[in-house]
Amino acid sequence: MEEFFAYWATIPSGHRILLLMGGMIFFWLLEGYYPLFKFSFNRVRHAGVNLVFLSTTLVLNLIFGLVTIWFCAWVVENQWGLLQWFPLNSLLQILVGLLLMDLFGQYIPHWFMHRIKFMWKFHMVHHSDTKVDVTTGTRHHPGEWLFRETSTIIGILVIGTPVWLYFLYRGCAALFTHFNHANIRVPRWLDYPISLIFVSPNMHKAHHHFERPLTDTNYGNIFSVWDRLFGTFRYVDPAGLRYGLDVLEDRTDEDLGYQFRIPFNKDIKTDY
Repeated sequence: MEEFFAYWATIPSGHRILLLMGGMIFFWLLEGYYPLFKFSFNRVRHAGVNLVFLSTTLVLNLIFGLVTIWFCAWVVENQWGLLQWFPLNSLLQILVGLLLMDLFGQYIPHWFMHRIKFMWKFHMVHHSDTKVDVTTGTRHHPGEWLFRETSTIIGILVIGTPVWLYFLYRGCAALFTHFNHANIRVPRWLDYPISLIFVSPNMHKAHHHFERPLTDTNYGNIFSVWDRLFGTFRYVDPAGLRYGLDVLEDRTDEDLGYQFRIPFNKDIKTDY
């Protein structure tokens, strides 16, 4: 297990990129054979638009990611946080660590972005995609990154997250993001049992419905535990879903200039 921890603590950049892009390519190809919805659109153009947003996220991670890593090193050096105060065996460290990182890195900031108007305006970019597929998981306004990373750093301080756990969480989060957003057909007999513990594709698709209250459900990324615990879990037949946002015109979802300006466009109505 020490070798496992050492690998994730020093994971090469190439391996992280392989996890990110390899998983995305795998599900992008799978979508072509087992699609949930048969959209009539240019898949390459759609992917290109969403990958522009991915590029901004990667740049921000490159510039500011060292700050997050510094906090990981600080909590270990100063024995600060839950995992530092209450030592666990290796398997429990992984399980508890991933559960709590999913809470602070995904559920909490995601919940706030659906509750606070100025944060929601940034998050609208993610929800504006009318053809949700694996690339939608990378579609985040640069401003949203600041909300998520701030919450992640708070989580690192609370949890006492060592660097190996942080990179392991990032790897798992990337794979589940691809899995949950992928436009793949998963039968209920398989999808629902998955959703008892993890976030499944059909479960997350409900979150991308075009109107509330369904939009304000299923905030998790890896585990469904937090949605079930806090009463935000919903499970519906994905066949009845429509993607996008009821306050935006569908045709704007691939207009990059419009999308980047959404947080600052006062003409766009919200329910908050």
